[in-house]
Amino acid sequence: METKRPIAGLILWFYGFNALAQDGIAGIDEANQQVRSYFDAGTNLMYAIGAILGLIGAVKVYQKWNAGDPDTGKVAAAWFGSCVFLVVVTTVIKSFFGV
Repeated sequence: METKRPIAGLILWFYGFNALAQDGIAGIDEANQQVRSYFDAGTNLMYAIGAILGLIGAVKVYQKWNAGDPDTGKVAAAWFGSCVFLVVVTTVIKSFFGV
């Protein structure tokens, strides 16, 4: 009789998990709506990060240019390219997913 108690407890434990479960489609739809609601804020954040990196890059290029560094063009291209890449990737992801 003592061996039946753990089995009964195990069965009740599994039924408890079944009672807490929800419809999978409803959960996926809710997660989809939450991610879509955060996407605009994330896009604006990425644009702000791009603007800050652009300002930092402009200062770095200006310092190199005033110092007469011959690699000024490479540094300018690298900073400008990274900022453009950040903005383009954000825009492409936004249009690709239709958000």
